Amino acid sequence: MLSGFDGLRFNHWHTELRQDGIAVLSLDRKDSPVNAMSQDVLLELGDIIERLAIDPPKGVVVRSTKPAGFIAGADLKEFQEFDRRGTVNDAIRRGQTVYQKLSELPCPTVAAIHGHCLGGGTELALACRYRVASNDASTRIGLPETQLGIFPGWGGSARLPQLVGAPAAMDMMLTGRTLSASAARAIGLVDKVAAPAVLVDAAVSLAQSGTTRPFKQRATAWATNTWLARKILAPQMAKQVARKAKKDQYPAPYALISTWERTGGSPIQKRLDAERRAVVKLASSPTARNLIRIFFLTERLKGLGGKDSGIQHVHVVGAGVMGGDIAAWAAYKGFTVTLQDREQRFIDPAMTRAQALFEKKVKDPAKRPEVAARLKADLAGDGVAQADLVIEAIIENPEAKRALYQSLEPKMKADALLTTNTSSIPLVELRDHIQRPAQFAGLHYFNPVAQMPLVEIIHHDGMAPETEKRLAAFCKALGKFPVPVAGTPGFLVNRVLFPYMLEAATAYAEGIPGPVIDRAAVKFGMPMGPIELLDTVGLDVAAGVGKELAPFLGLQIPAALATVEQDKRGKKDGQGIYKWENGRAVKPEVAKDYQAPGDLEDRLILPLLNEAVACLHDGVVADADLLDAGVIFGTGFAPFRGGPIQYIRSAGADGLVEKLKVLQARHGDRFAPRPGWDLPVLREPVA
Repeated sequence: MLSGFDGLRFNHWHTELRQDGIAVLSLDRKDSPVNAMSQDVLLELGDIIERLAIDPPKGVVVRSTKPAGFIAGADLKEFQEFDRRGTVNDAIRRGQTVYQKLSELPCPTVAAIHGHCLGGGTELALACRYRVASNDASTRIGLPETQLGIFPGWGGSARLPQLVGAPAAMDMMLTGRTLSASAARAIGLVDKVAAPAVLVDAAVSLAQSGTTRPFKQRATAWATNTWLARKILAPQMAKQVARKAKKDQYPAPYALISTWERTGGSPIQKRLDAERRAVVKLASSPTARNLIRIFFLTERLKGLGGKDSGIQHVHVVGAGVMGGDIAAWAAYKGFTVTLQDREQRFIDPAMTRAQALFEKKVKDPAKRPEVAARLKADLAGDGVAQADLVIEAIIENPEAKRALYQSLEPKMKADALLTTNTSSIPLVELRDHIQRPAQFAGLHYFNPVAQMPLVEIIHHDGMAPETEKRLAAFCKALGKFPVPVAGTPGFLVNRVLFPYMLEAATAYAEGIPGPVIDRAAVKFGMPMGPIELLDTVGLDVAAGVGKELAPFLGLQIPAALATVEQDKRGKKDGQGIYKWENGRAVKPEVAKDYQAPGDLEDRLILPLLNEAVACLHDGVVADADLLDAGVIFGTGFAPFRGGPIQYIRSAGADGLVEKLKVLQARHGDRFAPRPGWDLPVLREPVA
């Protein structure tokens, strides 16, 4: 049986024929820390499967030898290259063919899953007859392709609904969420859960003895894929998707639902063909190309800095909304944190909010006390002397900040870092009396801290490179994306966002209804309208940023931000431009016959693009990719458009300049094209 199969060594796969007749295929992708399903890996697997089909063993177990995980998915760099060459169809057909041959082997096949199992890795597991997953916390199983503007194309969308039932399968694919081993077991995706040390043994046992899926799971899988079920469920799924994503902006979820609705009850080959055709069409869309580009931007941000920040104890001064939430998030992520303010009454609300965060994020109640214990109220500031990192998050007042630094620095350890969470004050205004400017930087978080993925690392010319590396590593430990930016007013995100929000406030002051302004921005693809955003950030905070930025940018502050009433600052007071109830804006009705100005979208979006170009020209960030990443993750700028610079390339820089000039003639010099529109990078071909 299988003469010569044992010990075969390919570039990426190792083969073993056990004495009990079970063949073990071990994936160890050459010259890579993780397993990604490249075409080389796929072709080798195809060769192995052909040998197994000629002389079948008693069973086959597929596993990974990488400590990090099973398979992280398809090789996206290759995918981009196939898109450029126009060969995506061939690549998808090849993957489907290999996986289908695996599923047709005349012997039991088992995927032994440990660690990450994503995309093409999960699709390989679905092509096996059975699946065993390790109970380790690192094990996560998912099909996140819709987050890349496509959907599973190597049989995942064809097989998963038939295995676990359409509702569970479609929820998993439409959201892109990953499941733990136990959650995957609960829906029938995984047949058995085992400890990592006995994972292969459990897989071998399953190959030998098999298992019968519970009747309820089999019945659900059949019933939810019938013609009638598909006709009932598909519109409901599309309606749910529409609450979060528009079809013209994010077509992949809708294409997935439509493909399943049409072919979900068909034989496997018809389902695979429909899947392939739909994914090929999506792969060439601007949305998919931009979302895949954004994926690589995130990988770049994750690669900034070293692995170890040398930071264990964090001391935060200022227990307001930002400071308190920064402290809570750091404690949740494993750091020892002390939180200081002038009076205990300022610290107590922050501690209460922290408990709410821990209750939401720490699913196991038994572990919450341990997490909560890492955050300590510190009215006296005793934690300063033990801290590796001190974060200042007090009011936006340069004099107050400088006075605080003079009191903090003498107490700090020699290698400790001092940072400020200022949102707009140039660092040159804050470092005048700093004793160790090389260890001073800005660490600018965004509100809400628990949700916003970006942290700006603010430079000044006296900062040491090692400081940036340590802070970047710290941000990564927090699960945040670090973006290094120059310490000029507003840095990157607020400088780009401010003209957009200011123009919205100006339009509102002119009498354009807030909901109309918000709808124009959301239609463009922004996650929230600028009027609602002003209320969410706080009119007082926006006014404070305006005082710093307006003179620098040569802009005028409109009445809505010039005078802010103390009890009408926005969402936090329950009243701002809008009334707020239960955390939601109550927007006034707009007359049905009201016609929004034809240039409203341009008035909102072009100031943002204009300032993005100026930031690139001024060297606020190192390059266009970092600018796009910073603005997407810091403002939520329409991800499907790829970021401000990518959007300028696709829309045409020259045409946008002409639009700015039209707005300038119509509305004033605030729309005058900023320096930088002649940069060659703006006219590069769209990737």
